[in-house]
Amino acid sequence: MTDTLIALISIFMGIFAAHAFAVINKKYSLGFIGNTMAGVFGSIFFIKTFGRLGFDPMSIMETGETNYMLFLINMLVSIVGGAIGVIAIKLIKSKLNP
Repeated sequence: MTDTLIALISIFMGIFAAHAFAVINKKYSLGFIGNTMAGVFGSIFFIKTFGRLGFDPMSIMETGETNYMLFLINMLVSIVGGAIGVIAIKLIKSKLNP
């Protein structure tokens, strides 16, 4: 795997998590496009913020081989970021539309 592929997989996992969270909790649904955007931005934000702890795509491929433990942590953070992205955007949307 390459760094770019790991980053793309992380983003897709964030999108998947955002849609899954919106299906489970209907009140947080932002529609298909809204959930997709929330998943992308939430995933990227969390990976960029917490990836500095050592599980960013560059660290995963540092030795030339995939470190699967770091890859798993990266995926979990991306999933959490996608779900929290939906919640955050829904809260911002509700504050802007009283």
